[in-house]
Amino acid sequence: MTLKELIGPIKVKQIIGDTEREITDLTADSRKAGEGWVFVAVKGVTVDGHSFIPTLKGKGLAAIVAEELPEDPEEGVTHIVVDNSAIALGELASRRFGEPSKRLKLVGVTGTNGKTTTATLLYEMARLAGHKAGLLSTVVNYVDTEAVHADQTTPDPITINRLLAQMVEKGCEYAAMEVSSHAAHQHRIAGLHFAGGVFSNLTRDHLDYHKTVQAYLEAKKSFFDNLGPDAFALTNIDDKVGEVMLQNTRAMRKTYSLRSVADFRGRVIESRLDGTLMSFNGSEVDVLFTGRFNAYNLTAVYGASVLLGWDNETVLLNMSRLVPVAGRFQTFRSPQRNVTAIVDYAHTPDAVVSVITAIREVTGKSGRIITVVGAGGNRDKGKRPIMAKEAARLSDRVILTSDNPRFENPSEILHDMEAGLDSDEARAKTLSITDRREAIRAAVALAAPGDVVLVAGKGHEDYQEIEGVKHHFDDREEVRNALGI
Repeated sequence: MTLKELIGPIKVKQIIGDTEREITDLTADSRKAGEGWVFVAVKGVTVDGHSFIPTLKGKGLAAIVAEELPEDPEEGVTHIVVDNSAIALGELASRRFGEPSKRLKLVGVTGTNGKTTTATLLYEMARLAGHKAGLLSTVVNYVDTEAVHADQTTPDPITINRLLAQMVEKGCEYAAMEVSSHAAHQHRIAGLHFAGGVFSNLTRDHLDYHKTVQAYLEAKKSFFDNLGPDAFALTNIDDKVGEVMLQNTRAMRKTYSLRSVADFRGRVIESRLDGTLMSFNGSEVDVLFTGRFNAYNLTAVYGASVLLGWDNETVLLNMSRLVPVAGRFQTFRSPQRNVTAIVDYAHTPDAVVSVITAIREVTGKSGRIITVVGAGGNRDKGKRPIMAKEAARLSDRVILTSDNPRFENPSEILHDMEAGLDSDEARAKTLSITDRREAIRAAVALAAPGDVVLVAGKGHEDYQEIEGVKHHFDDREEVRNALGI
């Protein structure tokens, strides 16, 4: 590929140098740049790629893409000036890999909670319908049936397009991906062509990054603002900002709901810990999921599947064949003790409320709910007391514990959470145990026949991040060991 072919139709302000030369590859990492490479200088959150341009002299680069010319441009290197190098990186990455998103039907899923479940189930629905498909998610990426390790909810543009190109090469027709607020704000999805977008909900999260709920909302909304007129935009109108998300979209607007008149209407008929009888637009289906939050996810999946053009009767049949995502309301049961444990990724106040409410809807007053919950370090501190308060309000017993303390002192994180226990009753029912393994064991030991132990926060994660080091730790393993199963 020549530099001219790579640049293609992207908007540039200035070009100095030869664009007919062949290029080797594309990167935004100065450590990878070498002979014939194109380096894109991106202004990141903590590091500005422009500051590394002087270190690249003599490496034989083909070109540098930046928002401003360096003070002393290297002779023989083509310099390309753009308005926004982060957007340019996405567009260039798409060109580099043959615009793979245009050769797939790609659906993006955004929102605070439910992204992983909704995206993963769309991937599964495509496969159940007989199509090859791909997935980009928090838990794992899939290129057809091949699992690829996932480091981020939404990877960088080069990784995204490389994976999408691999999907195309494997014959995939469809792909589903999570679109995080960070990715939308940092333009990691620039240059992608989406067949559709799905919005789940918006509650407090990531304010350590976005600073305000409004900025967080606008990051999510920008995804829909940039959808093309040939795409669909499916939103949850039961959420207070569901309709706001679609205000400026050019895509075909569609809605789903459990409470209101909508294009796709879901209804919970009967709930159990091992499943739910639901109806979708009036047709009853028994699904292997529990809780209203999952009912919303499934209704979104139903709506998106229909909008992708799959036969309605086949979609309904395949809804009954879907299974829960790892670490999302994953149930473990000890028949000997008659105790059930649930591992869930709930790590926001709203998610904690949703999962405990789901358990209570099934169990009623027949058993207690014992909740183990923590909060991550070096993240939004404001949600810590809220999570503890909600857990204590809805549970019979609560154990506060560690959850990826990162570079913070776990005891200080627990202290922040304890500040949300604003009544004697809440404080009396709550224990603080810093060691997460001991906290899980204590919760199971407290459980009597008929009780449910909820271990919230980490879900599928198989590590604890402490002082920059990831140590093996899996809530699911710990629950099995504690239950003796």
